[in-house]
Amino acid sequence: MDLQTYLDQRNITKYRLSKMSGVPKTTIMDICSGKSAIENCSAHTVQRLAIALGCTMEEMMGFTVPYDDDTGLPKNKAYLECGLPPFLQDSIKAMKQAWKKLDSGEEYLHWDCDYCELQTDINNAEVNQVISPEQAWYLREKYLRIERG
Repeated sequence: MDLQTYLDQRNITKYRLSKMSGVPKTTIMDICSGKSAIENCSAHTVQRLAIALGCTMEEMMGFTVPYDDDTGLPKNKAYLECGLPPFLQDSIKAMKQAWKKLDSGEEYLHWDCDYCELQTDINNAEVNQVISPEQAWYLREKYLRIERG
């Protein structure tokens, strides 16, 4: 089981765990997303989390994110959406709303504008090295529904 699943089962938010443990919320977010492994945290951090959750440090060390055997990367790629610039977040939000309308059968005549804007923003962010090529392809696959060929 991973830390995010453990928190979800107990209805504990990352913010609440941060307040209970004194561990920065960003650290907890990185552990939950797979960006950071619990094994790489200091013993002090693991201890504070364990005390806050009422478990042992050994149990905390068991909270690992599933990794892909071939790539060695976390299977949950949500970490690739961390730290996106506001303009890209806005374009993603608009595209999500467009897909929601289209997938429900609602007529939405401006979806192509949302699509092109998001594609442009992803390309712009990648070329200007605001996001990595890996992030760019993740966003294209997820929000533009483009298959990487």
